[in-house]
Amino acid sequence: MNEMNKQSALVIAACPRIGARTGARLCKGFVLTVVILAWIGVEAHAFAGAEGLDQSSPQKKSATKQVQSYSCPMHPEVKSTKRGKCPKCKMDLRLEPAVMSTAITGKQSLIADNAGAEAAATSANSTVAANTSSSAPESARKMVIPDVEVLDQDGNTLHFYSDLIKGKTVAINFIFTNCTTICPPLAAMFARVQKEMGDKGEKDVHFISISVDPLTDTPERLKAWGAKFKAADGWTFVTGDKQELNRLLNALGASVSRREDHSPTVIVGNDLKGVWTRTYGLARTAQLVGLIRDVIEGKVDEPLTKETAKP
Repeated sequence: MNEMNKQSALVIAACPRIGARTGARLCKGFVLTVVILAWIGVEAHAFAGAEGLDQSSPQKKSATKQVQSYSCPMHPEVKSTKRGKCPKCKMDLRLEPAVMSTAITGKQSLIADNAGAEAAATSANSTVAANTSSSAPESARKMVIPDVEVLDQDGNTLHFYSDLIKGKTVAINFIFTNCTTICPPLAAMFARVQKEMGDKGEKDVHFISISVDPLTDTPERLKAWGAKFKAADGWTFVTGDKQELNRLLNALGASVSRREDHSPTVIVGNDLKGVWTRTYGLARTAQLVGLIRDVIEGKVDEPLTKETAKP
């Protein structure tokens, strides 16, 4: 501003050397030009200062983190942020695929809030839907049992529903003979339950173990594997054509892309009374025995209806 005043003074001092009218016009024009240039300089300086201040402030940044969530393979509505067991079936909760959560500051906070609200609403709707499904009437929760052709451990050709399910009370699990993790305990559980109930004269339940690896599990392999666990009469090991077995496994909710990923699920059903349920196959022996007795009597907390599919 001082520089502008000096320039204005020089111009005014030089004005007497020029004609009065011309000098006045030149002086006014020059002074106006100087003022405009000075104003532009002030604005540019102010803009530069504001930009520097903005750059010196904490930068807006996004922090991304993974949120772990665990759920029950048999009861998907049961979720937790920590490891543990399902309160319904006592099965270990499994880690779900990672969910990315982004915390955003600055101008994007509104977007983050909206996204969070939308996610919360979606989660709430999912929970409501799951709870509605859990409390739905039996007619809304169907289990289709196809009458596919299978082979038992003796090489006999059977029709799964007609020969193994119809009119019976059954307990079904899923195994493969090369398994070294959950399959041996599953078979041992069936062996204990069969013996305990058999010793008490309770032989109204038929045990069925379905192979999830029919290409490997021939009837001979299944028979030898069952002998390791002293499988008695009334325990059938099932294999067969892969396509037919896949159809059966899919209908029973036990289809997996890798045989190692099958869950330790046990399906217990009373075909005569139309009562079906699922439970954790590695629970205590007494718990499974109690559930089978309830199903024999037609009592169960979380029933599944059965629908027979045509062959």
